[in-house]
Amino acid sequence: MFYETETNAHGLKHDPFKAIVTPRPIGWIGTRAADGRRNLSPYSFFNAISDRPKLVMFSSSGHKDSVTNIEETGIFTCSLASRHLADQMNASSVSVPHGVDEFELAKLTPVTGRLVDAPYVGEAYAALECRATQIVRPVDIDGRETDNWVVFGQVVGIHISQEIIRDGKLDMAVARPLARMGYMDYSDGGADVFAMMRPKAG
Repeated sequence: MFYETETNAHGLKHDPFKAIVTPRPIGWIGTRAADGRRNLSPYSFFNAISDRPKLVMFSSSGHKDSVTNIEETGIFTCSLASRHLADQMNASSVSVPHGVDEFELAKLTPVTGRLVDAPYVGEAYAALECRATQIVRPVDIDGRETDNWVVFGQVVGIHISQEIIRDGKLDMAVARPLARMGYMDYSDGGADVFAMMRPKAG
């Protein structure tokens, strides 16, 4: 099949676009408002984009509390959403009024970063402390601003639990990172882990 996205006439029960661009890692973004109130939200438009320097990004559909808080403070955290925290991650995705603490809703332990005054999930196997570098509002092919905000941040500190370290590496079979598939589907990144060596030219 083929369809043009302008009409989106795919004929399927649900739009397949996000089911094609999968699996997508989940950025579990922790922020604090200027008045000190905590916020925790999962974003499936998230990824690492560089390791020198260590940069991550997430995109918010709509100008949500996470973006507002980062605009005010310039800092945020990313906690690793693992299989053992799937229910809590899902609970923190609920749409609630500004100022409601998702850490409390999801019964998670907020821990303040060592280098940034933003909370991360204490139960997570890993967390990144970040300082925002850019907040960009993308435009479409006609140059019109979309209702999306992309936040870029440089990682300044990394927390890792000893529980997921095996032989000097992070063991994904233990960490079992969650990824967003299409629709309401998720995958367990530790379910089928295999290695491949990059081929050498010639």
